[in-house]
Amino acid sequence: MNNSELIAANVVRVPTGIANCYMVGSRERWVLIDAGTQGNAKNILQAVEEHIGSEVPPAAIFLTHGHFDHSGSARELAEHWDVPIYAHRLEIPFLNGTSKYPPPDPTVGGFMSQVIRFLPNKKMNVGPNLGELSPGRLPGLPEWEIIETPGHSPGHVSYFRSEDSVLIAGDAFCTVDQNSMVDTIQQRQKVSIPPPYYTCDWQAAERSVRKLAELRPKVLAAGHGVPMRGASATTQLRALANNFPIPEDGRYVREAARTNESGIVYLPPPIPDPVKIGAWIAAGAGVGVAAGVILRKTWPRPSGKEQMQEAA
Repeated sequence: MNNSELIAANVVRVPTGIANCYMVGSRERWVLIDAGTQGNAKNILQAVEEHIGSEVPPAAIFLTHGHFDHSGSARELAEHWDVPIYAHRLEIPFLNGTSKYPPPDPTVGGFMSQVIRFLPNKKMNVGPNLGELSPGRLPGLPEWEIIETPGHSPGHVSYFRSEDSVLIAGDAFCTVDQNSMVDTIQQRQKVSIPPPYYTCDWQAAERSVRKLAELRPKVLAAGHGVPMRGASATTQLRALANNFPIPEDGRYVREAARTNESGIVYLPPPIPDPVKIGAWIAAGAGVGVAAGVILRKTWPRPSGKEQMQEAA
């Protein structure tokens, strides 16, 4: 069971363990936004069969950014469907094998920042079908606007449909507090800062949240967390924009990483890590168990047909 769910007209959320991807559009024309971690192609294909039909491939795969939990299954799916993958030009060097992303920063603190210690920072290569995505209207789905929202990653983008105020935000912000183990495991809904362990420019991230809050979205579909909707969602996003809690310290809190179309230009030096090596190795088993719960956690949902009937 893939636990996909219709969250707005022609928008289906597909949970892929630690992140979400989204099917956008109808049988006549649809696209996939983000592609989860590696190994989720089958899960995503099951969701497509349920909501669209297995014989209808997407026009393309569009990425909010290229971190492993958003692009991991992109190559397999693009080859399966024979479709292109699009990302912002500042994400391309991190998706074509040219450069690694700036290394994660566990020193910002919080639950998921400790989990990230156990995950390698590898180069990504999504294959030859990679193309450049320009801000403006989403090709083939002009009701959707592509908005540049850098900070969490250099070329991060979000997608917004103004007619019903639906926002697919990637990791510009979360709808779960990843600093809290309990909130993360239970997937408690709360508009929160972008995943802190990978955010490489905090000032840009704050500006991006302010830009998105000005849109007054009514549906918040983030890369991490259960989507939120209604006045509470809009209010919480505005509150986050008005009081953006940059971590007290961290490698990229002190100074942002700098990148260009070729990859990393400058990395600020690592900062002293308050977590002793022995301590976090000893805690690794506990963190690993908690991370495993997150990866396997599912949320029962109505079937795709039931959801479509409800939406109608």
